[in-house]
Amino acid sequence: MGVGGFFLVIGLIAFFWGKQEEKRYFDTIATRTDDLREFIAHWPPRPQPGASKTGGWIAIAIGAVLLVIGLVYWLMA
Repeated sequence: MGVGGFFLVIGLIAFFWGKQEEKRYFDTIATRTDDLREFIAHWPPRPQPGASKTGGWIAIAIGAVLLVIGLVYWLMA
């Protein structure tokens, strides 16, 4: 159950961090008028915050499954 809770917390942190990074990235691009190429062609390449959000969802799912399995085993004992 501890590992499930750990994954759940880490997943939530990663998801919200990715969401915040994505908002900051798009707000920054929207305010700069001199660099339209970066907005259209995504050049230079930058790490995409969508990966943190996706990883967060995966960690949340794994944590929830581990937490439920741990709870079932705990109640059976």
